[in-house]
Amino acid sequence: MTEQAGSYRIEIPREEVEEGELDVGEFYRVGVLTHTTASSPGKSDNADTTPNAAPQNPQVPPVDEGEVREVTIETLGEQGDGIAKVERGYVIIVDGGQPGETVVVDIQAVRENVAFAEIATDDS
Repeated sequence: MTEQAGSYRIEIPREEVEEGELDVGEFYRVGVLTHTTASSPGKSDNADTTPNAAPQNPQVPPVDEGEVREVTIETLGEQGDGIAKVERGYVIIVDGGQPGETVVVDIQAVRENVAFAEIATDDS
């Protein structure tokens, strides 16, 4: 991370964009993890990542099948479905969602890093 013209810039290795799933010009949410080192700054030997941190347990999805919740569609996916993000950047794919819409959805299926939902209809 570097400071540049009054803001901070996080660099991503070229391989992550060229070989990964990142697209230039898209917006992404990032988490910044800090660590302490036993050696001099800039040296990676004897690096000790947050010694008081809780053990790394797989995080459970922040949504459940059958849950109804309000989300905002941020963008469209490759298949034209709406993409919303909730806690911790967890992705919900919304059938028929359009960017900018805030909709109430019914979670249909939940996976480790993505859920699938349909826009809830008012049948009254």
